[in-house]
Amino acid sequence: MNLTVDGDRLRDDIEATAAFGDIDAGEGRGRTVLVGTEANRRAREYLVDRMEAVGLDVTVDAVGNVAGTWIPDGADPEAAPVAAGSHLDSVPEGGIFDGPLGVYAALESVRAMQEADATPDRPVVVVCFTEEEGQRFADGLLGSSVAVGERTVEEALALTDDDGVTLEAALEDIGFRGEGRLDASEWGAFYELHIEQDTTLEEAGVPVGVVTTITGITHLDVEILGEANHAGATHMRDRTDALAAAAELVLDVEAAANDVVEVSSDSAVGTVGSLSVSPNATNVVPGHVEAGVDIRDVEYDSMETVVGAVRDTLARIEDERGVDTELARPFDLRPTPMAERLREATHRAGDGAGIDTLDLHSGAAHDTMYVADVTDASLLFAPSREGISHNPREWTDWDDCAAATRVLAGAIADVAGAE
Repeated sequence: MNLTVDGDRLRDDIEATAAFGDIDAGEGRGRTVLVGTEANRRAREYLVDRMEAVGLDVTVDAVGNVAGTWIPDGADPEAAPVAAGSHLDSVPEGGIFDGPLGVYAALESVRAMQEADATPDRPVVVVCFTEEEGQRFADGLLGSSVAVGERTVEEALALTDDDGVTLEAALEDIGFRGEGRLDASEWGAFYELHIEQDTTLEEAGVPVGVVTTITGITHLDVEILGEANHAGATHMRDRTDALAAAAELVLDVEAAANDVVEVSSDSAVGTVGSLSVSPNATNVVPGHVEAGVDIRDVEYDSMETVVGAVRDTLARIEDERGVDTELARPFDLRPTPMAERLREATHRAGDGAGIDTLDLHSGAAHDTMYVADVTDASLLFAPSREGISHNPREWTDWDDCAAATRVLAGAIADVAGAE
């Protein structure tokens, strides 16, 4: 179904949301919206108002996930619905498109179907997940993890921020501690539209990306224990420098990822993104280092290759440098393929609207990763200028927002059996 979306209305919703938690950015337009804050309350209330304005039945679950359900005349209310959405929270000093585009594109898709007198044979649900970004209470994907049963409601509500405030208290404070649990396994399909956060679409001149696979992600926590000593009085041959050993780790992770790119998978990446050095004094040989390693790819075997290289490096620096090391793997998500039937529906929607679409992978995590564990799911991208994201300079042209939303609307209508 070739639907017409109102690009000005979509822009108005995104710009209105941008005002909640807006910051004084030197360049671009930014916002800071953490879960349970006043800015988050205002963003949520605005969304609920917009949902109710078009007749959606709005519910809020115990962890603050918001869902607005449209049951068109003639649709089977018991049929598994087609859901679509994203999130409204942001990183500190983030941009205005990451999250809100997906939420309001889903709502605009419903409005477009209503205005076209489309008749889906099943309900359509617009979803806003709690704390996708993981900036206050969890590592990320909080609301969707509960919606798929990966984390219990009780576990989620007991999470605390750095000040000891629980998620439960924060949600109650803003009036969004609801009841029950949004259950994604009840959906027949799920779509999410997001900004790309890379340059593939921009470089190709294509307005809509259809994600084939969401990258897997592994996090490694590495500890390197040497011996702190006086920087001036300790001879170079007598040092057990934990930071010098860590420097080899940093370079070896980079080299291992480059080797994988050269040999087997050009989407593999490896990053040592954090270092904590102790005692962290200019005149002291570092005695202890904690390092955080991030490894990603759409091929799990490639990720394992880089993990193996880390293990080899730690064994080598223990032998050659006399340090002790420890390795933990607290986070490990395998690559997530998107549902073929939903991807095909997206390409059909693009063809019907005369809008080019392009297959590509996602190097970032999204709520769709979790939803794909319990039902068919699909992720769409709109172009990001220069690939910038999580930054006030994050930008997606309004025409691209509208084009991607038009394709999303057509895909939802297709899968929902609209005529």
